[in-house]
Amino acid sequence: METKFSYGGSLPVESVQDLASKNQTEIPTRYLQPEPELHQIPVLESLELPVINMTKLLDHQHPLHHDELAKLHSACKEWGFFQLINHGVPEEVIENMKIDTEEFFKMPLEKKKAYAQQPNSLEGYGQAFVKSEDQKLDWGDMFYVQALPVSARNMKFWPTQPISMRESVDKYSRELQKVVLCLLKFISRNLRLNSETLTSNFEDGRQGMRINYYPPCVQANKVMGLTPHSDATGLTMLLQVNDVQGLQIKKNGKWIVVKPVPNSFIVNIGDVIEIMSNGEYKSIEHRAVVNPEKKRISIAAFHGPHAKSNVGPLPELVKKNKPMYKTISTEDYLRLLFSKKLDGKSHIDCLKE
Repeated sequence: METKFSYGGSLPVESVQDLASKNQTEIPTRYLQPEPELHQIPVLESLELPVINMTKLLDHQHPLHHDELAKLHSACKEWGFFQLINHGVPEEVIENMKIDTEEFFKMPLEKKKAYAQQPNSLEGYGQAFVKSEDQKLDWGDMFYVQALPVSARNMKFWPTQPISMRESVDKYSRELQKVVLCLLKFISRNLRLNSETLTSNFEDGRQGMRINYYPPCVQANKVMGLTPHSDATGLTMLLQVNDVQGLQIKKNGKWIVVKPVPNSFIVNIGDVIEIMSNGEYKSIEHRAVVNPEKKRISIAAFHGPHAKSNVGPLPELVKKNKPMYKTISTEDYLRLLFSKKLDGKSHIDCLKE
């Protein structure tokens, strides 16, 4: 049986949603980021993420099938991010997930606290990666559960209010897993691998679901919704719950504003795929900024390999017997990840040979 997800915890902090509701004009110093870290890198709005059409990938007879495969390869290699359209996730499943997410964050703080993180657990309502009392904090709350495999679920963290939320999360998680396994087949082909190479590592793998709530902030230019980082897992699928922009990705030394395409998912390569591809595909640093007037809500589903697998370069992609990264067990990989705070690409950097 799959062991429950317990690789450390995060220190308890005040609800940012509750803090913001008090209409404070002065933001506590723990949330104020150093000026150079916030503004020393230029922000561009002129570039747009590649858009990948799943229909063209799935239909091998489609006249643009091979072109779409090439676009996917370029997106993974040059961007590490893309937007996925015609993904096949039923609209009803997505809408139910959005509705229940918004209703959850509308509940009184005390009701949300019924699902608060506990010592040595990452699941529940709170913040992640808070490792010290003097650490700078993100301007946002999150709710995290281990969604798949089913045997790894800890149901005490799954809300019973809204009444349909458990069902919504269950259906949503299963649909996204299907999409990810499909994408991994095409990614395997683009990496010149057997189409089942990556799926064999990710089938029955872990899926963590993080729901992010970024309240508006009167000093939005001085705080950060989510610290710059790369995702440590394999593939991430991000859903915008409302229409407020906030995601930015780092490309060629500049922050690129992501403008979500309607009815799409934002997909990004994680550190595990970078390692498995021996650096051919790259995980990309990204961050969430805050709006001065509007809340932003998003749902990130992180897909990783199964618990008994190893994380390391695939032998087929190691040239001249020179792996770029160490090989370690998935269990040790996750323990290393959750032992420290988010900090750019520091997690994968420490695994380089």
